[in-house]
Amino acid sequence: MSTPSVSPTIKLLDKLYINGSWVEPSGTAMFDVINPTTEEVFARIPAGTPDDVNLAVAAAKAAFPSWSTTPASERAALLGLVVEKLSARREEIANVIADEIGTPIAIATAVQAGLPIAVLNSFVKLLEDFQFEEQIGNSLVVREPVGVVGCITPWNYPLHQVIAKVGAALAAGCTVVLKPSEVAPLTAFILAETIHEAGIPAGVFNLVTGLGLIVGEELASHSDIDMISLTGSTRAGRQVSAAAAVTLKRVALELGGKSANIILDDADLARAVSNGVGNCFFNSGQTCSAQTRMLVPRSRYEEAVQIAKTAAEKYTPGDPRDNSVRLGPLASQAQRERVRIYIRKGIEEGATLVTGGTEPPAGLEIGYFVRPTIFANVDNSMTIAQEEIFGPVLCIIPYEDDDDAVRIANDCIYGLAGGVWSGDPERAKRVARRLRTGQVDINGGKFNPVAPFGGYKQSGHGREFGKYGLEEFLEVKSLQL
Repeated sequence: MSTPSVSPTIKLLDKLYINGSWVEPSGTAMFDVINPTTEEVFARIPAGTPDDVNLAVAAAKAAFPSWSTTPASERAALLGLVVEKLSARREEIANVIADEIGTPIAIATAVQAGLPIAVLNSFVKLLEDFQFEEQIGNSLVVREPVGVVGCITPWNYPLHQVIAKVGAALAAGCTVVLKPSEVAPLTAFILAETIHEAGIPAGVFNLVTGLGLIVGEELASHSDIDMISLTGSTRAGRQVSAAAAVTLKRVALELGGKSANIILDDADLARAVSNGVGNCFFNSGQTCSAQTRMLVPRSRYEEAVQIAKTAAEKYTPGDPRDNSVRLGPLASQAQRERVRIYIRKGIEEGATLVTGGTEPPAGLEIGYFVRPTIFANVDNSMTIAQEEIFGPVLCIIPYEDDDDAVRIANDCIYGLAGGVWSGDPERAKRVARRLRTGQVDINGGKFNPVAPFGGYKQSGHGREFGKYGLEEFLEVKSLQL
């Protein structure tokens, strides 16, 4: 945190978006936003206070009666304008995210900027024929917006995770107070600008930046917030749940993961292993659904390890502005140190370091870079196999048969995602059905932005995207006729 003084080279975003206007925060403290490639401050944002939250919540509460009764077609039209305005700024969004968290520019353009635009557009399309009412016997069952929603979002996919919540909530007729991550907040300001330009009524969307322990805690415990939707760590999920329990508000949580990628004995091993390495290392491993445990048959274990080593060593870390780079830095110094600690822990517990390690990549002493790392001879009880690392670190674990693979995959507190590879898609689906996890990729199946996303166990509860994501923000009322 710093004082408001700023050099001409640093972008100063010194206001919050509340009740349809950019307003002065109640405090004077600011957060530095650091470029993880250069380790330099490139922007500053307000450190919001409980007073700012109270103002934003009051605005959202006042706007709710009108917005909640606005016809779905009108809400869709306004959100469609936001889609258009975000699309026009797609290149800017990609560049901002490359600066904020170091996502390589090609990935930032296609995924970090492109995917949230597609997701928001999917909610616009969904409103065209979503049934908010149905007749059941002598009852009219209606789905109504839950109320004022507090959205708390992470830094790894900063705009995508915001749109997953805000887009669905606004489409449902809820009003919103958003707290983005202070590590990567700038695209939330861009979203606020586009919402304002699109003419969405004052108070429907509000932006308050700041610390989770201050702004997030105030949102979670606030008596006028009807629902909290959080994407973050499992630890953060516990804290938010505890704070929200005071008012018994609805809570949706998308939390951590330690997903298993099961490669069956009849799979195309080269394709499955190479794809699995890419899945694990995508966005520098900073993906909650990353398949960070690769399970391979013991009979093909050494072959799989060599394929993974070769694949990993093609992920040369570098400048995210270079179109050929697939592995940028980690988002922060704290995250880099966290990953290094886990790599050291893996070595200490007896896993075999196949490639990578704790030393900075050659020629990249500046920037929060970590070598792409693979561990072999990993037992599923090891720390690196049980805890979410959130970096480019893959554990390769042998198994004996299908039952053993399923046992290992499910032997974890998390249940967010997973993968199964087989030459027989039906066999793969049978194994996938046995996994206690919210989604499973079959033979590298691609992400579907209208399919439900969310976890079992300590990966959270609730679903995002598509009709399931919209329904998270609706209450059900029965009218007996």
